[in-house]
Amino acid sequence: MPNVTAQGQTFECETGANLRRVLLDNDIALYNGSANLINCRGIGSCGTCAVMIEGEVSAANWKDRGRRSLPPHTPERPLRLACQTTVLGDITVTKYDQFWGQGQTLVW
Repeated sequence: MPNVTAQGQTFECETGANLRRVLLDNDIALYNGSANLINCRGIGSCGTCAVMIEGEVSAANWKDRGRRSLPPHTPERPLRLACQTTVLGDITVTKYDQFWGQGQTLVW
């Protein structure tokens, strides 16, 4: 079972688990500010669950690539949408500031 490290915690999940669900199930503060209330609940349309990931995850699907190609995101930055990402191995997840997580300041 893969290890996920996020917000100073490390926990296990099933291989193939949805990253958004894994983070929320482990009480990780995935959303910045009011994005906690105003988000698409995992369908890949809002972009507020954007995170930086190191480790083995699924390739970005069309929803992930499409949403991150629109402002305020940029396709050049290697963020991923947690709701559209499958955990395949050990990973470390990092969250940045601003509403959509597109900022440059580390939150966790």
